[in-house]
Formats: sequence, structure tokens, C-alpha cells
Amino acid sequence: MGIVNTATDKNQKCIDACNRCAQACMECMKMCLEESDVSARKKCIAKLHECACICKEASSFMSMDACHATDLCKLCETICNECAQECGMFKDDHCKKCAAECQSCANECKKMSGM
Repeated sequence: MGIVNTATDKNQKCIDACNRCAQACMECMKMCLEESDVSARKKCIAKLHECACICKEASSFMSMDACHATDLCKLCETICNECAQECGMFKDDHCKKCAAECQSCANECKKMSGM
């Protein structure tokens, strides 16, 4: 829940999902860069970077209860879904786990932006 107040408690589940997703994307991106087929992963790596960035920003907006937090969460949902699809094209464990985190985050963002 909120650290210094309770104003953002309504968003906590989504904040946590965004933070987990950003971390998963950064970890997966690093591992993709070390794969032997790295050139085949260019689109995935770019989407992982984009997803990590939007997740961090959405988390920040929700943490400050910003007036455009729901708008950012809608965009975050879209990018997380795209990233889950990209990661899902690769069969290694780190991509499967990342795709699941992205899908989970997309679902939380959808709930949050539907409030």
C-alpha cells in the first residue's frame, strides 16, 4: 500500500504489476542480447525496452495520482500486450516468463484504466 499516504492504494496492484513487468522486460532484454540468434530478436528487444519504459512511467503516474494516469495505463496495456506477443514468439524460458508478466500487467492496466 501507499508508503507516505493512502491516496494511491486504489492503484497499488497495478503499480506493483508495472514495476514487476519493467523488471522482467529489462532482465529478458539482457538475456535476449546474449542469445545466439540475437539478430532475429531485434524487434522483440526493441519492444522489451519500450515496455519497460512505459511500465516505469505508468507506475510513476499512478504513484503521484496524476490526472493522466489512466491515459498512460491504457497505453501501457497496449504496449504490454504487444510485448507479450513478441516474447511469446520465442520458446526460451526467460521469454515465456516475461510474456506472462507482460500479460499480467496488461490485465491490471486494463482494470485500472476502466475505473
